Amino acid sequence: MEQTFPRIEKLKSKQLIGQVFSKGKSVKKFPVLLLYYPLPTHYTTHKVAVSVPKRNFKKAVDRNRIKRLIREAYRTQKQIIYTPNHKKFAILFLYLGKEHKPYSKIQQAVNTLLHEIN
Repeated sequence: MEQTFPRIEKLKSKQLIGQVFSKGKSVKKFPVLLLYYPLPTHYTTHKVAVSVPKRNFKKAVDRNRIKRLIREAYRTQKQIIYTPNHKKFAILFLYLGKEHKPYSKIQQAVNTLLHEIN
């Protein structure tokens, strides 16, 4: 499996994001919360989005850095949830921490969360 994060895998639909928040399930491993919602059968890949609250990180530079780290952790470990004939999910990663965590902590949290939804 390629370790890329192409445009087709990005969750952009406002309607789908709303469904993830209203009807989706969640699992948490500090400092990351994962919300997920099963997609209809016509979707071919998982759809993923990352969010960092402005309340905790005022500077866009800090928010973007954390989002890049979470996306990288997902990109390198997404093969965990990509199994043939497996249900596809709309996935939303939320960063809960109030301060920067090292990449190793974020990677470990993402790994645990992906194993839990699998």
